[in-house]
Amino acid sequence: MANPTSFPNSTEATRALETNKVLRNTYMLLSMTLLFSAAMAAVSIAMNIPHTVAMICTFAAIGLVWFVLPRVDESAAGIWVVFGFTGLLGIGLGPMLQAYLSMSNGSTLVATAMGGTGAIFLALSGYVLTTKKDFSFMGGFLMVGLIVVFGAAIANLFLSIPALSVALSAGIILLMSGFILFDTSRILNGGETNYVRATVSMFLNIYNIFTSLLHLLGIMDD
Repeated sequence: MANPTSFPNSTEATRALETNKVLRNTYMLLSMTLLFSAAMAAVSIAMNIPHTVAMICTFAAIGLVWFVLPRVDESAAGIWVVFGFTGLLGIGLGPMLQAYLSMSNGSTLVATAMGGTGAIFLALSGYVLTTKKDFSFMGGFLMVGLIVVFGAAIANLFLSIPALSVALSAGIILLMSGFILFDTSRILNGGETNYVRATVSMFLNIYNIFTSLLHLLGIMDD
């Protein structure tokens, strides 16, 4: 006769295997999409893509995530949508990177932003994976912060206040850092079981930290 006490342990072991699989697939897909996005950004720079085309690509990427990905995120087609999304964002990033690279120490600024972004992501995600703390309580605060940042960004389009621009970039870095804790925690605790959606969330966190950090470094250098 089977020991009844073995069933909870078996369930926990199965849940742990599923969580590890989601984590592994998320980080693997995230690594590939980051490399692909960087390659597309390099192509965008080499082809001297105009700002108008870059903006179209960025809006097309948003459209893929909003309208296409929810229909296919449970199938293999979702992976191709993620690559399309990250590739379009990479192309859209080209003109901005080109503007920074044209500065006297632009390559140093871009490399510093990339290194800083990587350090932030590895430190925060590593902290969650090591401590296994549950950061789900941050969800409400992060959503409020997202609304505030979005509102401030819209306002600054018309006001063009330098101090607000600096505060906005710093706020985005803090907000996306919070989302890294939140998203990693959700995967670890079973709140997110779809690695395609998890990859998109993590990619956006990294993308926004990188662009905001680059903007801050550019302002300080100027």
